[in-house]
Amino acid sequence: MINQKSRVAGVLLAILVALFGGATAVSAAPVAPAAPVTVQAECGDTSGFEQAPLDSLPAEAGETYDLIQQGGPYPYPQDDTVFQNRERLLPLCDSGYYREYTVETPGSPDRGARRIVKGEGDEYFYTADHYESFVLITV
Repeated sequence: MINQKSRVAGVLLAILVALFGGATAVSAAPVAPAAPVTVQAECGDTSGFEQAPLDSLPAEAGETYDLIQQGGPYPYPQDDTVFQNRERLLPLCDSGYYREYTVETPGSPDRGARRIVKGEGDEYFYTADHYESFVLITV
């Protein structure tokens, strides 16, 4: 019986070599599924973003938007500085494409977590959670 199993295994190995060429390794370990592939939008492509009308955001977001339209002055020195998009949640663009602005958070002892990020193509994104998620602002 063992001899018959050895012959069957040998035949199967020969078939595998004929089909796939070269040596094959057989593993009993389960294969983990591949991680999902995330396709990053091209620079300026905002089609995958949830949209939020400006007037649906906190009133302070509207105030910050107005300041951006006026060109300042801004309340914090970090405002109107380059946003690096390190989290890679916004469409991938050249360095310097995005600029960030503070959205005041009432009662916060510091700048808080809310921001508006503006792209050179006049797209505006709002984050309430310090760059963990974004919505596209519509006006």
